[in-house]
Amino acid sequence: MTIQLEVFDDDQWADRVAQRWALAMQRNPAARLCLPSGETPRPVYAVAASVMDLDAATVFILDEFDLPPGNPARCDTMIQHDLLDLLTHQPKAVHGLDPGVPDPDAECRRFASLVADGGLNLTLLGLGGNGHLGLNEPGTTADAPTRVTRLASSTMEAASRYGTDAEPKWGMTLGMGAILQSDEVWLLVTGSHKAEILERTLNGPIGPDVPATYLREHPNATVFADRAAAGKQ
Repeated sequence: MTIQLEVFDDDQWADRVAQRWALAMQRNPAARLCLPSGETPRPVYAVAASVMDLDAATVFILDEFDLPPGNPARCDTMIQHDLLDLLTHQPKAVHGLDPGVPDPDAECRRFASLVADGGLNLTLLGLGGNGHLGLNEPGTTADAPTRVTRLASSTMEAASRYGTDAEPKWGMTLGMGAILQSDEVWLLVTGSHKAEILERTLNGPIGPDVPATYLREHPNATVFADRAAAGKQ
C-alpha cells in the first residue's frame, strides 16, 4: 500500500481541503469523525464551517492534554473555539477524553469503547514535528491502544504556544490501533518547518521512530500538504 499525496498552493490549501471534506460529508452526513486540534487544522475548520453541516455527524476529539478545563491549550477548548462555535448546527454528539477523572486509564477504555462501537469513517490528523500522530509519540507501536501518554519535550513546548502558563506533562490519546482502523485517514501538513518530517513520513523506514509512517500501511490514507511542507518531495 502507498499513501496518496495531494499538494495545493499555500494560499489555497485550507479551501481545497475544506471543500474535499464538504464533499465527504455530502456522501455520508452521519459520518463518525475523529478530529485534531491545533494550528494546522484551524484554517480548514474556519472554511469548512461555512460550507458544510455536521448536525448528523458524531465527533471524537483525537487527544487531550493534562490541563484544567477551559485552558486555551486544551484540545477540547480549541475544537470548541475553532470549529464548534462556528457551526450553524452542532454535531449529533461530541466525545472527548477527560484527564481530570480519578481513573485516567478507565477513561481511556471508555473512550476507546465509544470509538469501537461503530468505528470511525474519517480521521483527520496533524503531523507532529517528531512524527507523532495525536499524542502517539515516537516509540509507539502500530497496535498501541487508546491510553495515557507521557509527552515528548517538543510536544510540551508546542502546547505552550497556545497560551497556557504551564506546559502539560502527560496526555491521553486515541491509539494508533484505532487510527489505523479508521475507514479513511487524512494527514494535514503545512509549512516549510514540516518538510523534513513529512519526507521521513513518506519515504523513511516504517516503524515506531516516526509513528506517522504507519499510515503507509493504511489502505485509504491521503496526505494534504501545502507546497511549503511538500518542498522535499
